[in-house]
Amino acid sequence: METYLVGGAVRDALLGLPIIERDWVVVGSTPEQLLALGYKPVGKDFPVFLHPETGEEYALARTERKTAPGYRGFTFHTDPAVTLEQDLQRRDLTINAMVQTAQGEILDPCNGQSDLRQKILRHVSPAFSEDPVRILRVARFAARFHHLGFSVADETLALMRNMVSSGETNALVAERVWQECDRALGEKNPHVFFDVLRQCGALAVIFPEVDALFGIPQPAQHHPEIDTGIHTLMVLHQCALLTDDKTARFAALCHDLGKALTPTMALPRHIGHEQKSEKPVLAMCQRLGVPNEYRELALRVAVYHTHCHRALELRAGTIIELFENLDVFRRPQRLEPFLMACEADARGRTGFENCLYRPTAFLREAFLLCDTIDSTSIDSSRFHGKAFGEELRRLRIAAVSKIAQPEKNLHE
Repeated sequence: METYLVGGAVRDALLGLPIIERDWVVVGSTPEQLLALGYKPVGKDFPVFLHPETGEEYALARTERKTAPGYRGFTFHTDPAVTLEQDLQRRDLTINAMVQTAQGEILDPCNGQSDLRQKILRHVSPAFSEDPVRILRVARFAARFHHLGFSVADETLALMRNMVSSGETNALVAERVWQECDRALGEKNPHVFFDVLRQCGALAVIFPEVDALFGIPQPAQHHPEIDTGIHTLMVLHQCALLTDDKTARFAALCHDLGKALTPTMALPRHIGHEQKSEKPVLAMCQRLGVPNEYRELALRVAVYHTHCHRALELRAGTIIELFENLDVFRRPQRLEPFLMACEADARGRTGFENCLYRPTAFLREAFLLCDTIDSTSIDSSRFHGKAFGEELRRLRIAAVSKIAQPEKNLHE
């Protein structure tokens, strides 16, 4: 029985990055032997075990055979005779197919170190095309390592295109799509994830609502980049620079989905795109099983982002109405990601990346003023039921009136 540190831990150590978790591959053993040593089984599809002391994952070396469409359509074979090289050949990328021995030696039969030096994401073998999830993984690694200069190998991108055209991506299940999307939203450059998916044609299959934005024009005076799809990825990039909050980043991705529904005769203007965005946002969230907190923020950013842009033009009562629609009096934690997504929208335009966006500070201050008004501010002996709520609202409006002086906002 031989054990090797495998995959991400080896890769990240060579890149000089922090090692988040360690995975191991076991060669020359059986499930029975690992159970006898106290390892705990966790794998359903193939034998994976948790170390009795460290809790780290140990997987038996295995081969696999494609039996049906999709990422679940495999049969796995584990046997003490399966070699390390056979196990590594079934992995996705060369940079993930390296192992380290107990003595610290790197074993690299797939030339992952060479691709690390060249900053290339390259598939290990033609077997890559048998698992559509690998398209999502490549896009996610492209997003993770974009800041280091990594790009997808031309032959790998071509293989991904062939997978899409053959219909392999149609077999992806929503749960796994969202899992990879959610992880990508947490990467340093999440916009690259969607860009790579578009390059290989998978965006139209997996995120058709986003793909539909490409080629849709916007007024050049406000959007020098013109194309709504390009703008959307720029907004996602800006949002990632502003916050680590993944709900804000997802909202940035969804904020303009309604622009794909603008009648051709009305282009490049998009009157009413805010309300039109509700339907595609809901459709995408329902199809992918997006968590409620992501969906609720995305809907509110889509519908109310232009309210935020015009915040300095609004009267105090309208600002309170905005806060009520955002439900931030009950969920104050929602305000900051809303503001970040809206500020990203303003910055996600060619030439506006470093613009001064005043509504963020203004709405923060307005909310803090409202926050000083609570139930103890009201005489409960005079106000009951509906009247109590109306008085609370009146006091909030009065508080915000101290700073609300409607003026012309530069952002349209």
